[in-house]
Amino acid sequence: MDRGSPEASAPGIPIGALATDGRTVTLFTPPVPLPPDKALGFREFLRALRTNALTIWPRDAYRQDSSVRHLLGRNTVLLNTPDAIHHVLVDNHANYRRSRASVRLLRPITGQGLLLSHGESWKLQRRTIAPSLAPRVMPILARHIALATQDAIDALAAETDRSVNLLAALRSLALDVAGRSMFSLEMRQHGPSMRGLLREFAERYAQPYLFDMLLPPSIPTFRDLGRRRFQAKWMRLIEDILRQRLAEPEVETPRDLFDLLRAARDPETGAGFSPAELRDQVATMILAGHETSAVALFWALTLLAQVPDEQDKVAREADLVDLSPDRVSAAMPHLPRTRAVVNEALRLYPPAFTLVREAIGPDRIGDIVLRRNDVVMIAPWVLHRHEALWDRPNSFDPSRFMPNAPPPPRFAYLPFGAGPRICVGAQFALTEAVVMLASICKRFHVSLIDDRPVLPVAIITTQPDHMPQFRLRTR
Repeated sequence: MDRGSPEASAPGIPIGALATDGRTVTLFTPPVPLPPDKALGFREFLRALRTNALTIWPRDAYRQDSSVRHLLGRNTVLLNTPDAIHHVLVDNHANYRRSRASVRLLRPITGQGLLLSHGESWKLQRRTIAPSLAPRVMPILARHIALATQDAIDALAAETDRSVNLLAALRSLALDVAGRSMFSLEMRQHGPSMRGLLREFAERYAQPYLFDMLLPPSIPTFRDLGRRRFQAKWMRLIEDILRQRLAEPEVETPRDLFDLLRAARDPETGAGFSPAELRDQVATMILAGHETSAVALFWALTLLAQVPDEQDKVAREADLVDLSPDRVSAAMPHLPRTRAVVNEALRLYPPAFTLVREAIGPDRIGDIVLRRNDVVMIAPWVLHRHEALWDRPNSFDPSRFMPNAPPPPRFAYLPFGAGPRICVGAQFALTEAVVMLASICKRFHVSLIDDRPVLPVAIITTQPDHMPQFRLRTR
């Protein structure tokens, strides 16, 4: 077996690589689920979607430019070339919409926020929201990130030399960051209810089923009835938090994302968000900025726990900067190694493991002819491990994202999507991950307690197949 291939399912494999100065260095190849030898049959495909969507792509997908299969009366195309991806996400993006299954799965938890809007509604929302997450706002948000991270690290300090469920701790931290960044509120009051509802959604309503893919979103399925009941509970909770925040006096200088969103106006029409629209934007941002951040940081720390030398590099880098709330923004340019580790973790474990689009009308991509309602898949999980696009694609090598390294091919690295619908919060998410990772490694040495392989499982995001236990030791 080629140790750089995607079928490595044993514990992580160290492999030799040639450094730029001619030295041989050791790279770590983390374990992944076995891909099938050939395209799955219909029933196996549906089963994989519900249990681990990373196994829907056969071994050849990691070598081919594209693949086409007929499913549910439509062609489903997987694209792996940057030019083809650019065509769908940029050149002809108006001809593509989110799939009916993704609308069903996300609508209960995001409402009609930016994630699911389309057409003129999406354009208006995007224009209105974008200034609230512009680079000039990052110092305000970085301060909230640092405050929440300090509190989390102080709590973790009481758990040193013990068995720690790090993913649970990171989810709490990411939710606290979301609450502080959005509302300047700690999430002690609302956090447990929010985590409980998010867990209920993941366990009961997030898996796609046959009718989710067959029927248009306007026709409810049996599971949609449960999703609607969930949506009512979830939106009531968001409204409760909004009421608490609105009860506070307004200030002239924005403190958080809520102040920015409440004051936001479309630069073309001057329109702001209605209360219902504001609620849906808040719900969307909490979902998008909470779970994805937690799992991204989890995978970065899991990798560093298995590569102690790399972890020490991050710790040494972090030790040279001031990560306190008032100075953290100035520290960001001085953390290139930490940022490279985050980018490499996002490459190996992209939280958004696939982007699915439906063709609104006919299109042609190279030799591939698409009809109306045909499905296009752009899978960062496959793309980031494609043998034609990456050197040693399955090995953990942060140096590929260092400032002096050649950049990856355009549209070969898509942790936040691309084109007009690229994640509007990408800069915030990267800032959050870098600050958290640097702060944790500066304070603790992180290790895994046992040797059981931690395998990725994709349902909503790319999560671990079990809750591994970690040990933290104070540096």
